[in-house]
Amino acid sequence: MRIDLASIFVDDQTAALRFYTEVLGFVKKTEVPMGEHAWLTVVSPENPNGVELVLEPSDHPAVGPFRAALVEDGIPFTSFAVADVHVEHARLTAAGVVFTQQPTAMGPVTTAVFDDTCGNLIQITAMS
Repeated sequence: MRIDLASIFVDDQTAALRFYTEVLGFVKKTEVPMGEHAWLTVVSPENPNGVELVLEPSDHPAVGPFRAALVEDGIPFTSFAVADVHVEHARLTAAGVVFTQQPTAMGPVTTAVFDDTCGNLIQITAMS
């Protein structure tokens, strides 16, 4: 058994695709129109056949309160691995990304948390 897909809820799939590809550096893998939305996935350019991240529309009524509670409590929806949190923090900050937690050493890992502009907090991590 292996993880094939992971989902993240987004307010606007077009804006999310732009942010996740142009700012974060993922690449679009799949886009299948499905009415007003699409089955839309991105992958890491380092592993194009790896886990796909589904940019899932946030229309379901349970999503809004769930995400609002996570953001209010400062809890990231998901986490992405990076080689160096400080380097990635500098790159993303220069690109206009807003961080809610600056790079912080936490035992064997360093983490930082940013707003993905799509309704979520995202954590980046690297082994220290």
